[in-house]
Amino acid sequence: MNKKEKQIAIYQGKTGAIEVSIDIKRETFLLTQQQTADIFGVQKAAISKHVKNIFASKELSKKATVSILETVQKEGGREVSRQVEFYNLDLVLSIGYRINSVRATKFRQWATKTLRSYIVDGYAINRSRIAKNYESFLAAVSEVKALLPEGLNIDNKDVLELITAFSETWLSLDSYDKDLSVKSGLTKKAVQLTAEKLTEALGNFKVELMKNGEATDIFGAEREKGNIAGIVGNVMQSFGGQAVYPTVEEKAAHLLYFMVKNHPFVDGNKRSGAYAFVWFLQKAGILNRAKITPPALTALTLLVAESDPKNKERMVHLVLQLLKK
Repeated sequence: MNKKEKQIAIYQGKTGAIEVSIDIKRETFLLTQQQTADIFGVQKAAISKHVKNIFASKELSKKATVSILETVQKEGGREVSRQVEFYNLDLVLSIGYRINSVRATKFRQWATKTLRSYIVDGYAINRSRIAKNYESFLAAVSEVKALLPEGLNIDNKDVLELITAFSETWLSLDSYDKDLSVKSGLTKKAVQLTAEKLTEALGNFKVELMKNGEATDIFGAEREKGNIAGIVGNVMQSFGGQAVYPTVEEKAAHLLYFMVKNHPFVDGNKRSGAYAFVWFLQKAGILNRAKITPPALTALTLLVAESDPKNKERMVHLVLQLLKK
């Protein structure tokens, strides 16, 4: 990594300043296991346990989130070269969401607001990336916020997090309002979805949440028997022998929308909807974790949840814009 590809950010935690290596080329930052433990105020063993569970549940992959770099440190008066594992932003944030502490919350807020906007968004600090299209960028923010009910208070940063996930296509965001029938860049292939499999996946999700003290018995309990079966039926429906939603992305977008907006559960509709969305995309082999980051997924789910029902088709198309290749 040369000097042009590496910069340093400092996180001022309760125990002192933590030096963070920022990899500009790969648009992420890197922390050792010890630094991660120091930030969250826990032992390294706790970090190891969370990382193991994250990889075991396939929430993230080790290959995409862990880098092994050579470091030089002084030991007994001599310099020793060692290979050390470094965690990227997605993995550190995922660990942070599993640690229930004030310090973890403060770091997540700092990382999401400061680091991610610095190395990914290019909105506040790297303004030159969008300087020529700044007005169009602001218009895109307004377009997305217009999909929400009047009077709803939602932070600009939540909308920005979603828009930046559109990568090179964000400037054409208004296309969802101009041509809702565009299907280019979507995946046409057979994919199975049954109420039994979805219910099983959501059940496993609930077990993990309850194990971490993040859910109660009523989480994921159907308001009425058959709610999930009804949603799956809607997503997989056909007419005249043809699928109503022929592409994988259309099925995924409608699954997210119905799970969140139809309120099939007594508790946990948004979290269950977001999980079902990612689970289905991964099952279909088209999950792009570079776009569907935890903060982007949170913002997307919030937008769907709070959107006006009359804007259903526009919201679905917004999701398709995010998923298209």
